[in-house]
Amino acid sequence: MIAIKNVSKWYGEFKVLAGCTTQIEKGEVVVVCGPSGSGKSTLIKCVNGLEPFQEGEILVDGISVGGRKTDLPKLRSRVGMVFQHFELFPHMKVLENLTLAQVKVLGRTPEAAIEKGLRLLERVDLSAHKDKFPGNLSGGQQQRVAIARALCMDPIAMLFDEPTSALDPEMINEVLDVMVELAQEGMTMMVVTHEMGFARKVAHRVIFMDSGRIVEDAPKEEFFGTPRSERAQLFLSKILQH
Repeated sequence: MIAIKNVSKWYGEFKVLAGCTTQIEKGEVVVVCGPSGSGKSTLIKCVNGLEPFQEGEILVDGISVGGRKTDLPKLRSRVGMVFQHFELFPHMKVLENLTLAQVKVLGRTPEAAIEKGLRLLERVDLSAHKDKFPGNLSGGQQQRVAIARALCMDPIAMLFDEPTSALDPEMINEVLDVMVELAQEGMTMMVVTHEMGFARKVAHRVIFMDSGRIVEDAPKEEFFGTPRSERAQLFLSKILQH
């Protein structure tokens, strides 16, 4: 579903990604972890063209993300993206947030878009909040709205960029529960997160990054058993002892 081949990216002189190669099969859940500044978020943003990259190739369902003839807005409409800070439209009600792109990008009728939006709000247990503005919701509720909004577009894959890191601890599980359900239903997912419990529960593979490189790319049992690299062992020893 997603193929990343020898991708490198610079910010001026600084090389933020260095020869990253991996692939994600249909229905696979891959967790990307690593220390801050390791390139995790940059890599996931390159997958749907939110960040340009200078070397290598990324294919999503066979379509080249960096290709000159690629219709990026169309490709992005097929790849759901959930950000750290929700990115909901604050001046629009919850249901309007869910219907806008369906009508504008997919060409659905307003009636069909509303029906789909209501169905997905029910799924994330937020039907009662459809007429509220995002600012009147908790952080966990806003993030669940963001997930529902992405699902409204019938994505072939979902990208999550640290979806719980801006949340209070008690709100984290309500978002992770929705993500676990998605994974169990067979959604192709690439998730940047420090939530190792989530990784252990639903990930098929774990990618560990450091200094812009993919240091480990292993099945979760292998990664949580004994990582091959000392850097990953050190990272896990710090993150799992709490």
